[in-house]
Amino acid sequence: MLQSTTTLEKEKVIINDLRSLVDNDWKAMDQEIQNQLDSDIGLINSISHYIINSGGKRLRPLIVLIACNACGFMANREKNIKAAAMIEFIHTATLLHDDVVDDSDTRRGSITAHRNFGNESTILVGDFLYSRAFQIMVEMGHMRIMEIMSDATNTIAEGEVLQLIHCGNPDTTEKQYMDVIYRKTAKLFESATTIGAVLSDQSKLIEDCLRTYGKELGIAYQLIDDVLDYSSSSEIIGKDIGDDLSEGKPTLPLIYALERCNPNMQIMIREAITNKDSSHSKEIFQCVIDTGSLALTADQAQIASKRAIDALNDLPNNQFKDALIQLAKYTIERIY
Repeated sequence: MLQSTTTLEKEKVIINDLRSLVDNDWKAMDQEIQNQLDSDIGLINSISHYIINSGGKRLRPLIVLIACNACGFMANREKNIKAAAMIEFIHTATLLHDDVVDDSDTRRGSITAHRNFGNESTILVGDFLYSRAFQIMVEMGHMRIMEIMSDATNTIAEGEVLQLIHCGNPDTTEKQYMDVIYRKTAKLFESATTIGAVLSDQSKLIEDCLRTYGKELGIAYQLIDDVLDYSSSSEIIGKDIGDDLSEGKPTLPLIYALERCNPNMQIMIREAITNKDSSHSKEIFQCVIDTGSLALTADQAQIASKRAIDALNDLPNNQFKDALIQLAKYTIERIY
């Protein structure tokens, strides 16, 4: 299940192919992001540009643009572009805050912003990006979008707090963990696809289809990230391998391993989670593999990916619907 440079190259090809479908909108969105980053405070500019331009895939704004096109109605192109930029700002703000909370050293293969600029500045610039995202929503003048995103940001914040509560707790259940990843990760995917339907003035049926697609895609994406934390490389995953263990996060592979390993390993894993100690990471990683916990987590991701694809049945058939299907499949293929 270990990834290679070939896999990384394949990932880039797939993402570039998807972007090419919305090339003009993508370029306009990129320009919108740069314009909206502008501030007369130099430090805000420095940190914002550092994280925004650090090489992320910008998957969530890509989903907004593809979802809008999949609905086949493009009268709101300017709003589509602003919505995509807004989603990226919210996602980036959560990354800035996450890295401070988790005390992470790297993000997307680079030194984290808080290591370069300090915790206080990084948190405040994260707040700037959040507030700028809502300024963009005001510019859009669409109350339904404001409703979706205010609910989303509140849910994401709840997810962050829930994750903090469960950190260091080896008794975290699968149900509790799935609740965390829905709130913390899948909710923004769900919002991105729902916005595509809303801006395209679609029926409640289509809106619900795209909402379900986004939710299930986000769950699949996070579960594969959990797998990659035990089976990949820092170049692929964009952060230090084993970060989840050292932060005491009981992700699904660890939860499954605790249910299936022998008593001695249970003690080792429980102590590692409780003490946020990765000194026995090699043994724990091997246990996660030997108990089939990575495969079980990947199976759950596969189920979520299929649910995402099935949710698209009522959408009109076009190349953008095909792109959403390809994206759900790509999410799973990242581990191979």
